[in-house]
Amino acid sequence: MKFRGMFLTGVIVLIVGLITFFPARVAYQWIAPPAMQLSGLHGSVWSGSASEASISGVYVRDLRWRARPLALLTGKMGYAVEASPMSGFIDGTVTLGLGGIVTLTGIRGSLPLQALERSLGISGIRGNVNVQLDRLLLIDGFPVEAKGFFEIADLQVPAIARSSIGGYRAEFFTGESGVAASVEDTDGVIDVAGSLQLANDRSYQFIAQLAAKAQAPAGVRRQMQYLGSANDRGQHELRLEGRL
Repeated sequence: MKFRGMFLTGVIVLIVGLITFFPARVAYQWIAPPAMQLSGLHGSVWSGSASEASISGVYVRDLRWRARPLALLTGKMGYAVEASPMSGFIDGTVTLGLGGIVTLTGIRGSLPLQALERSLGISGIRGNVNVQLDRLLLIDGFPVEAKGFFEIADLQVPAIARSSIGGYRAEFFTGESGVAASVEDTDGVIDVAGSLQLANDRSYQFIAQLAAKAQAPAGVRRQMQYLGSANDRGQHELRLEGRL
């Protein structure tokens, strides 16, 4: 009986040890989604770091995570994470659930738009973005719930103008058919009043009324002419639709 008790204790200690110190590099090879690429892995699935990471085209350095064991009570894995983009910071909590469900809460960050260039698919985009996401729910990488905002300062889009076109803000919330956002300028050279809809069938629709302000560069004014005739308030309509 004494030997059996010692044997069971040894097995339990071994299992706990394997779980506690399970190498992060092994877990990454087993379960990491294709959109996530990590290098320079250290530590375990409970507490560790990666020197470089690319997640859905967003590049960061010095990614660090620390498990939040209480999330296990809900059948999920929760992590406090922080990382450094090319400049700035980003941190918050990431919870991983079954069926490709990822929940981000308390996300705060400041980073250059260049870090999002690949994921946005806009070549040469520059500026700085401040992020505050109280909640973002992703299923298979697609947002189905959101609450928070993005603020962009000194936006530069070569296809529109060579110089900065100012600042803009997008406020996200969850609507009846999916994620929605209101978009407006803060100190931009273009007056913007727009709305974005991300439906649960992965379709999107962005509709905005745009008007060049007095300080808008000549190049911006020329670009606006391609949007068609202005209404009686001098606004041009921009409509983008598709499926992600």
